[in-house]
Amino acid sequence: MAIGMNDLKTGLTIEYSNSIWRVLEFQHVKPGKGAAFVRSKLKNLRTGAVNEVTFRPGDKFEQAEITTRPMSYLYAENDGRVFMDTETFEQINVPDSHLQEALKYMLEGMEVKITMYGSEVLGADLPVSVTLKVEETQPGIKGATATGSGKPAVVETGATITVPDFVNEGDMIIVNTEDGSYKGRA
Repeated sequence: MAIGMNDLKTGLTIEYSNSIWRVLEFQHVKPGKGAAFVRSKLKNLRTGAVNEVTFRPGDKFEQAEITTRPMSYLYAENDGRVFMDTETFEQINVPDSHLQEALKYMLEGMEVKITMYGSEVLGADLPVSVTLKVEETQPGIKGATATGSGKPAVVETGATITVPDFVNEGDMIIVNTEDGSYKGRA
């Protein structure tokens, strides 16, 4: 379905410039002189790049049909990860390059949503927060509070998270997958 600049909405996915893009922001601009236009910020779902694009009246593009399927992360294999569809039990291999930030927080057996364009996998959406075990950090300070500056801790997936001074090795912590921040103890 062809759409124009006036149909743009935040979260909409479009086919533009030989790729698939998600609209992150948009702003209608009506200058005193000349035609109106739309200034937008788009994220390339294949590469993760964010570009600012200006659309003029008459610009047309197709809305991209994106599907999301619930899948379970099974295991790592070569340069990818194997996922199983929780409804059909079909298994697919997703290259690590398509998972980018998600790899920092994924554990085997975790339920994720795989984003697809036709049969092409674009990425994985994790739950907003996950519980991970602290594998390595400096010893906790007795009497420390959550208001301190924090210290780095390596969790079981290999990601480094800034945690409060009272967190010790072996503790289970809750991590926000959107920004990698510490949310609390589990």
